[in-house]
Amino acid sequence: FVVAVKSADESESGVYTRFMKSHKCYDIIPTSSKLVVFDTTLQVKKAFFALVANGVRAAPLWETKKQSFVGMLTITDFIIILQRYYKSPLVQIYELEEHKIETWRELYLQETFKPLVNIPPDASLFEAVRSLIRNKIHRLPIIDPVTGNALYILTHKRILKFLQLFLSEMPKPAFMKRSLEELAIGTYEDIAFIHPDTAIIKALNIFVERRVSALPVVDESGRKVVDIYSKFDVINLAAEKTYNNLDLSVTQALQHRSQYFEGVVKCNRLETLETIVDRIVQAEVHRLVVVDQNESIVGIVSLSDILQALVLSPPGTVRKEAE
Repeated sequence: FVVAVKSADESESGVYTRFMKSHKCYDIIPTSSKLVVFDTTLQVKKAFFALVANGVRAAPLWETKKQSFVGMLTITDFIIILQRYYKSPLVQIYELEEHKIETWRELYLQETFKPLVNIPPDASLFEAVRSLIRNKIHRLPIIDPVTGNALYILTHKRILKFLQLFLSEMPKPAFMKRSLEELAIGTYEDIAFIHPDTAIIKALNIFVERRVSALPVVDESGRKVVDIYSKFDVINLAAEKTYNNLDLSVTQALQHRSQYFEGVVKCNRLETLETIVDRIVQAEVHRLVVVDQNESIVGIVSLSDILQALVLSPPGTVRKEAE
């Protein structure tokens, strides 16, 4: 009795892997989309205000001397600057007020300048997923190698949404009907979380130390999830120019969005992967908080966890894709 284990290229489990290998990055670029580019001589503060004004989360950085893109400016940079240089509500953050992007990059990166991770438009979406996950990044610029132009910034969210558009046309692998628990998808150990009265500066420290993109807000009585504070919420400090007082609580920081906030998007470990994919795409969020029957936090399922399972190492295939 021989069990033939097929690679992801041939088995039914590998249907999403094959889909990603058969589509190019340019297939996913919208006909019109906004791309903001910053010159590295721009002041850091102006750059963050420009992110807010344009409603974007990241921008490629152009260095005129090199005539090329050298990096990305993201909300994480804003967080690191605040976290590193904040003293008290009474002291202005000089580094934020006065530095140019290039000065900040020299200080922060010191000698660790790495080339910008990017992808050409004719690379497959499979390569894009692999690059995002392998490099532990959330934004992958598509750069045309011929012209040197940046065309679009790829994210996990955009890729999963694209895949979901075609799900109904593809055969459904058996693992889509299995639960998160059975498939062991998500993080369930040592989850970073905060409380409603946690100071913003403390939350920023946790973002940097733990390298997470969101912190569930858990009530004082136990582990019941009442809110979530994400890196994206931090940019509101720039929008409201309130970044000089980081001793305020996270609850105060989150008041601005109460009118349209629909609550934390949750799931439980017994729900199927199919249900989870639908929910995360419909809600347009970057992660689901996994809770038990008491609404207490037990874990987090991120877009990268889901793409890893659907595309890089689908259950029931040889795990050669994850190399």
